[in-house]
Amino acid sequence: MDEPTIPERAHPRGRGARQTRLDIYVDRYATRTQRMKASEIRALFAVASRPEVVSLAGGMPNISGLPLDAVAETLGELVVDRGTQAMQYSSGQGDPGLREQICTVMALEGVAAHPDDVVVTVGSQQGLDLITRVFCDPGDVVLCEAPSYVGALGVFGSYECEVVHVAMDDQGLQPEALRHTIDIVRAAGKRVKFLYTIPNFHNPAAVTLSAQRRTQVLDICADADVLVVEDNPYGLLGFDTEPMRAIRADGPERVVYLGSFSKTFAPGFRVGWVVAPHAVRDKLVRAQETATLCPPTFSQLAVSAYLANHDWRGQIKSFASMYREHRDAMLAALDEHFPTTASWTRPAGGFYVWVTLPSGLDAGAMLSRAVTARVAYVPGTAFYADGNGTTAMRLSYCYPTPERIREGVRRLAGVMGTELELREMFGATGPGLPSRGYSSPNTDLT
Repeated sequence: MDEPTIPERAHPRGRGARQTRLDIYVDRYATRTQRMKASEIRALFAVASRPEVVSLAGGMPNISGLPLDAVAETLGELVVDRGTQAMQYSSGQGDPGLREQICTVMALEGVAAHPDDVVVTVGSQQGLDLITRVFCDPGDVVLCEAPSYVGALGVFGSYECEVVHVAMDDQGLQPEALRHTIDIVRAAGKRVKFLYTIPNFHNPAAVTLSAQRRTQVLDICADADVLVVEDNPYGLLGFDTEPMRAIRADGPERVVYLGSFSKTFAPGFRVGWVVAPHAVRDKLVRAQETATLCPPTFSQLAVSAYLANHDWRGQIKSFASMYREHRDAMLAALDEHFPTTASWTRPAGGFYVWVTLPSGLDAGAMLSRAVTARVAYVPGTAFYADGNGTTAMRLSYCYPTPERIREGVRRLAGVMGTELELREMFGATGPGLPSRGYSSPNTDLT
């Protein structure tokens, strides 16, 4: 059969050229696009969204508890009373009233900020993108916990950064490992631009950085002149304690703080923010203006009206209570169904549990069989830039009901049991099993 050709009028290279590539623009893309990878979580959505599949994969907030009638009334009043403003362009830094309210929200974690310090963004994800664009050149090093948020790894890769992981344990980032890693990177002649950390109810590791370590991490980074980027979407969603003091609260000139309303209100509005030292803030506003001109005005005013007219603190407590029930259902199911050779974190807040599988099992290789059994999760490799995480998985309890969580864990345990039986019967190279053994790179997390 002849190779397919592209019609002449479609050829960017000129009339009469022949082209057999599926993407005729492949030679024209910027080099950085080679590091843009599809998210393993997004790739699961088509399957995980089927009603017969219990998805323990995505971290989609459960907003069923929102008072939608009251929110609808607030939005209607916004259109009637401020519609011409809400549907118009706004400042690249964000609505002043909302920025003042954001400072009130952050005060719950000890952050004393002025509205002028705040830049409103299209979700905290855009804030992370802007920070990386402002600070990083190709080849610069970004330090990240091991494991780390998959969306952050995607941003760093797209800007051609080199991600270097720092070890964690059940108290979060290890300070001495951080100090040692900074020394190694600099001895290799490379530049560390910042440390990216999720100190509260970590995604995906589900651990929380202890108060003592927060001080140590800040001191180490100050001594090494390394900026700290503190990503804190879950900090108000603790189950049993008051919010911990933010790292930013004790280092305002050394910490850039990322926040979001996606987890504490609703993700559909896509409203987040960055708090940064004055000079950094100016750069972020300029970057924001080149990216979007301004964050969406309607979304900002909708969030602002919600904060002004509703008991948002009470709503956050209601969300936390619901997620605690979901967490308890997952931990109880894991205790009941998973083998004793597996281990997992026991989160004090947030959305996730991090599971380390029995020795020799590969979470990536097992995923297709789990989906066949109608349950989905995210393999641990999604959360590493260096290929580690093969024997780990992230389980999300935020969205499914407790009943669905228990059923999903039961199904997953069945898949794992079959894998262990096959391994015992045929050895590490048996049917459907990886051809080599793996050891967990993050056993300290459990």
